[in-house]
Amino acid sequence: MRRIFPGRLAHFTMSSTAANSRLSAPPTLQGDGMPLVSIVALCYNHAPFLSEALDSILAQTYPHLEVILVDDASTDNSQAVLARYAQANPRWKTLFLPHNVGNCAAFNAAFRQSCGEFIIDFATDDVLLSTRITQQVAAFQALPAEYGVVYTDAELIDEASRPVRLHHRRDARGRLHPRPAEGWIFADVLRRYFISTPTMMMRRTTLLSLGGYDETLTYEDFDFWVRAARSWQFRFLDVVSTRKRLHPGSKSSVAYRPHDPYLASTIRVCYKALALCRTSVERDALAVRVRWELRQAVRWGNHVEIHDLYRLLRQLRAVRPLDWLTYRLAPKVVRVINRFLRS
Repeated sequence: MRRIFPGRLAHFTMSSTAANSRLSAPPTLQGDGMPLVSIVALCYNHAPFLSEALDSILAQTYPHLEVILVDDASTDNSQAVLARYAQANPRWKTLFLPHNVGNCAAFNAAFRQSCGEFIIDFATDDVLLSTRITQQVAAFQALPAEYGVVYTDAELIDEASRPVRLHHRRDARGRLHPRPAEGWIFADVLRRYFISTPTMMMRRTTLLSLGGYDETLTYEDFDFWVRAARSWQFRFLDVVSTRKRLHPGSKSSVAYRPHDPYLASTIRVCYKALALCRTSVERDALAVRVRWELRQAVRWGNHVEIHDLYRLLRQLRAVRPLDWLTYRLAPKVVRVINRFLRS
C-alpha cells in the first residue's frame, strides 16, 4: 500500500513547480502498449457501499490500472474499509484528507498524483461493471485524438443494490429514444442534462487542458461538460457500464433545497457558458437551461437565485411572457413555500 500523506499533499498543492511537473507528465504505456487507466475513487461516508464498489474495481477485465482511494474526511468507518482494501492490494494508493474539501478539490488532489492516460472519477457508492474499462479504452483507441470523453448508459440502483431503471430512455425493443448526443455537443450540454456522469472516462489531456475541476464550485459535472465540450468531442457507447446508486445521502438528493449551494454553482457555470457561446443556436440552448433552472428556483423557494437567473435571461435577450410572469409571481410562491417549510 502506498500512502499519500496529507503533508505531501499540502506541499504538492502549494508548489506550482511540482504541480506543473506532474500535470504535464506524459501518459504511461505498459509494455504491451496498453494505456494506463487511473481510477480516482472518491469516498465521503460511503461505508455501507464501499465493499461492493471496491470489489467492482478488482473485478475489472482490464489489467493496467492505477487506483487512488481518496477519503474526504468521512465521519463513518470508511477509512478503515479503505485501509483494509489498500493493505490487501499493495499497488493501490490512499489519500486520506484531514478536512472535508469537497468533491472537486479532492478529485484534483488525486488527479495531480495520477499517471494514467485515461481517468475515471469513481464515486464509491457506485459500481463498475466488469468490462467497463476494457470497452471504453477500446473505444478511445478507435477514435481521433480530439475525442476527450467516452460515456455510456447506466443502471440506477437503490440502497440495497436493486435495479430501478436505466439512465437513458428506451422503447419496448430496448432502442434509445432519443439517442444521446455525441461529437461536438456544446449546445446539447447547455440545453439539457443527459450524460450519466459516473459512466465517463476522460482523456488525461482533456482534464489538463481545463486545469482539472473548478474547486470553487459545489459540484463538477455541468462545468466540466460545458468547458470540455467547447474544445473536445464526446463519444457515446450504447452499453451499460456502471450501476449508479440512488440514496438520500447523494448530492443529487439535496440539489435545489433552500440554502444549498448547488444552484449558485449552476448559475456560475451558466455565466461561464454565456462567455463561451459563439452562435445564436448556442445562446438559445443556454436560455432553455436557464429557463428550467428559474422554474426550479421558484419551486424550491431560492429567492436570491431567482433574481440571478432572471437577470441572466435578460442578458441573453430571451425573456418570454411566461418567464416574466414566473419572475413576478415568485415572491408570493416563495412566501408560501417558506410558510410550508416552517410548519
